[in-house]
Amino acid sequence: MNNLSENQNSSHQKRQQRLKEQVDARIEAATEIRGIIIVLTGNGKGKTTSAFGTVTRAVGHSKKAAVVQFIKGQWANGERNLLEPLGVPFYVMATGFTWDTQNKETDRAACQVVWQDAKKLLSDPAIDLVVLDEITYMVTYDYLELDELILAIKNRPLHQTVILTGRACHRSLIEMADTVTEMRPVKHAFDAGIQAQMGIDW
Repeated sequence: MNNLSENQNSSHQKRQQRLKEQVDARIEAATEIRGIIIVLTGNGKGKTTSAFGTVTRAVGHSKKAAVVQFIKGQWANGERNLLEPLGVPFYVMATGFTWDTQNKETDRAACQVVWQDAKKLLSDPAIDLVVLDEITYMVTYDYLELDELILAIKNRPLHQTVILTGRACHRSLIEMADTVTEMRPVKHAFDAGIQAQMGIDW
């Protein structure tokens, strides 16, 4: 029994050593230092939540972050309640969901107003992280020109990281991104008739 345990432990140590060598090699190979482009897309829940988690992390390391929210309305926002007093500015389109407004002209105009704020942030070297929440819809609905968005992101300060969230992200944005995560829905409480909850869902 002891010999078996010793053999298992020895095999485990060898596997972990190989893993460590692989991880160390990847760390050593990562020599470039710059801001990155992160895309959080897919039909699953958690894209905005993930983005706000990164904002919280950035603030915890004394970095400057800013949030631009497209589509979202004027209702209570737990993340904003927490982060705004810590110095994170929020710029919100505030028209609500497009299926509520049902007016493409006013939605496009509202998008263009908040996009001007986004462009200022994307050219501000004092900002380390910019979140463009639900930006993918603005491209899909033709409220914002894809080429204009790409140009603004490409011309941002070298150290600045940008997070783009929303479903059905355009392939050009995915191609230019450094990190892409696709959220996949497996189950959602709302589909079972459970109400969205303050502090959990928003």
